[in-house]
Amino acid sequence: MAMHFIFSDTVVLLFDFWSVHSPAGMALSVLVVLLLAVLYEGIKVGKAKLLHQVLVNLPTSISQQAIAETDGESAGSDSSPVSRTHHRWYLCHFGQSLIHVVQVVIGYFIMLAVMSYNTWIFLGVVLGSAVGYYLAYPLLSVA
Repeated sequence: MAMHFIFSDTVVLLFDFWSVHSPAGMALSVLVVLLLAVLYEGIKVGKAKLLHQVLVNLPTSISQQAIAETDGESAGSDSSPVSRTHHRWYLCHFGQSLIHVVQVVIGYFIMLAVMSYNTWIFLGVVLGSAVGYYLAYPLLSVA
């Protein structure tokens, strides 16, 4: 395996079955890697937007909820709005954790593809990252 960037139309990417041996296969592989990089940037921006929406929609902080919940328990209420908010926060946190795992997996796949040291794949990742950022970043400012 070469430890420097090479221009070649033969490469094995990520798995044994993703073996490229032709210029058409390389073009398709570059397109797939480019789309993975666009997806990565989209997930990154989407995760930030989701976090912002969760923080805006939660009326009180978790520490204030804990204080209110202990006060509510002493009053004897079973189903307080605070516990529902707490439950909703944990569901949102679980969803964000799943999105984070997907983002990390895609990020490592992209990194391993670049570590093939194929210049075409590297340029596909760079271009995909730039296109993904260009397309996804304006979505942060949309309300």
